[in-house]
Amino acid sequence: MYIEDLKFSLWADFIERDYLDNEFKELIAKKIINGATSNPAIFKNAILNSPAYKEQLESLGDISAKEKYEAVAIYDISKAADILRPLYNSGDDGYVSIEVDPLLCDDAKATIAEGKRLFKTINRPNVMIKVPATVAGYEAMEELTSVGIPVNATLIFKKEQAISCANAFKRGTYTYDKKVDTVISIFVSRVDRALDTELAKKGIEVALSGIYNTADIYATIEQMGVKGCRALFASTGVKDDSLPSHYYIEQLLAFNSVNTAPVETIMAFNKDGKNSKALPISKETIDAHFAKIKDAGINFDEVLDKQIEDGLLAFKDAFKEILEAL
Repeated sequence: MYIEDLKFSLWADFIERDYLDNEFKELIAKKIINGATSNPAIFKNAILNSPAYKEQLESLGDISAKEKYEAVAIYDISKAADILRPLYNSGDDGYVSIEVDPLLCDDAKATIAEGKRLFKTINRPNVMIKVPATVAGYEAMEELTSVGIPVNATLIFKKEQAISCANAFKRGTYTYDKKVDTVISIFVSRVDRALDTELAKKGIEVALSGIYNTADIYATIEQMGVKGCRALFASTGVKDDSLPSHYYIEQLLAFNSVNTAPVETIMAFNKDGKNSKALPISKETIDAHFAKIKDAGINFDEVLDKQIEDGLLAFKDAFKEILEAL
């Protein structure tokens, strides 16, 4: 744990082969991180831009582009899991996430099959299968947890999504009859990037909508009390130079939670961040902010729906670009 009293974890939102052999191990040894996440965009940048993958790719022979992608991704995830395994064995998270093919996000059966196959192939207990929060995804989350597979539910922007994920985990773990670790990944900074220019024009305080939306969802997850399930705060890198680079970590410090962030964001927080609890935020404060947004003529639900759509599209595009390049 980064902060033991809060049961607060920091996971690095980054995977790349040279990094795993060097800085990743140092961050773990210094107790700065205790887990890791990946997504298609992260793997796209790593595979297409790092020379570390060239030798393996050249040795794979005449197989499909997706098989090539899986070969390098599984190698990296397996390596990360092995490095993190002592943390997992001691009960200090030690998880690394790998996402199912995002092109399958509306196909429950295919998502389930791929999630099971990846978990079996990697064959490490500290791997989380990452599944987008779609209608098909909820079905997959229930089935995967029902056979004891840890799941990272991703691309959550709305409370309704989080409730559906938590209920899927509750049903799945009830069937399995043992605790299965799960996280519900709430995306934060993308909400502010979508809204803040317009809010500033209307005199409404910026860089708060993502925080308040996330705080509201976090409170709901905690209230539901699903065994083994935690809120994970994602999309916590800062794009606005007027904000401290560790803003979205510091503002979301909460009991029984995880924050996954870019390495540079984590290092900034480790150097200058305050370790005091920031959540929960009162319902009155949250409601007052969103009332201002509504009064300004902005439909916040539509903003969130657009972020869900754009997030899925971005992951699909990144995956397609990897396959095209391979």
